Parts: sequence; C-alpha cells; structure tokens
Amino acid sequence: MRTVVLFGREGCCLCDEALEILLRVRERQPFVLEERNIDDDDALQRAYLERIPVVTIDGAEAFELFVDERELERRLTDFRPTDARV
Repeated sequence: MRTVVLFGREGCCLCDEALEILLRVRERQPFVLEERNIDDDDALQRAYLERIPVVTIDGAEAFELFVDERELERRLTDFRPTDARV
C-alpha cells in the first residue's frame, strides 16, 4: 500500500484544502496517510516553510502548494519516483 505524507502546519488554509483532497481520494483509493507538522522539526521548517503544503508519495515529492485531485489519483495508480512535481 502506498504511503502519502502531508507536510504542513496548523492554521494553513492550503494545508487544510490539501488534507480534504487527500481524505476524499483515500475513500476511493486506499493509502496510508501521515501528517507532519513542520513546526515540530527545525529541519522540516527550513525545508518546507515557503512551499507548504508538500505531499510525498512513497517518499518522493509529488505536490507542493496545491494538490490536483485527478493527478493524485493517477500518481497513486502509476507513480514512479522519477515523476516530476506538479
């Protein structure tokens, strides 16, 4: 099963929207969902502060700032680590 990680922070409206999309897609296409608050880790904050939300699939970055629902479903079905970020 694929693992999807959402890097974000509390109070981020884009992060909230990304989470809604992830939850909606997960109802149709199951995957493990993990949420990481960048404010809990200085390294994550330095890496992602200007880019959140960032979504990874199986450890490879797939989306930043916005999550395209159709593209997420496609990537969950046919994702290769060499796919470029959207």
